[in-house]
Amino acid sequence: MKLDILAVGAHPDDVELGCGGCLAKEISRGKKVGILDLTRGESSTRGIAETRLQEAQKAAEVLGVSVRENLGLPDAFLENSPAFQLQLIPVIRKYRPEVVLLNALADRHPDHGKAGKLTSDACFLSGLWRIRTDCEGRSQKAWRPGRVYHYIQDKDIPPDFLVDISGFMEVKLESIRAHASQFYNPDSKEPESPITRKDFFELLTFRARNWGRFAAVEYAEGYTAGRYPCVESLFDLK
Repeated sequence: MKLDILAVGAHPDDVELGCGGCLAKEISRGKKVGILDLTRGESSTRGIAETRLQEAQKAAEVLGVSVRENLGLPDAFLENSPAFQLQLIPVIRKYRPEVVLLNALADRHPDHGKAGKLTSDACFLSGLWRIRTDCEGRSQKAWRPGRVYHYIQDKDIPPDFLVDISGFMEVKLESIRAHASQFYNPDSKEPESPITRKDFFELLTFRARNWGRFAAVEYAEGYTAGRYPCVESLFDLK
């Protein structure tokens, strides 16, 4: 299956938090979208790996993605190593996405920045034909995504561009809520974390509304780009 967009996250809820609105919007336009979670989130403050995998599939159904995979790399111990790159490259070549969305290069959780660099480097290396990989016993052809962008998650990083997600904010929030073990629950006996606070969803909504204010739309998501985005005409810019 060839994908238009592959969204990659260090943990099972990263993609929904960072770019869930954009994915929902592109899916509504007929784009084929997939999600790749690098870890099962087994080291998270709340929840267990089995629960998180179930929640991830529920969130995928909410968004309507075509496929969701989990690479099973070690949570809290991600690294940008050749061994991990060689596990990621076959997935990129398998789905041949035009666009890849990935974690920010610097964030509160160390895995996020490591995942961002790991995935970015793997996207480049995936285009080198001398790096040999196979999938299901068949040799793969080299593939390099044309556009690689980083979604903004925890840190307030100045975005390079904004995506209007007006009309898709509720779908984004619903997909995040599917990861119920990770967020506010008054009956939970598990430890607290920055995302378990009662007003966390209000904070998410405020950020999207604030970025929307700068773009003169209702809601927006922010992204950074490793390379300068280019448009054919000034009139392509909103």
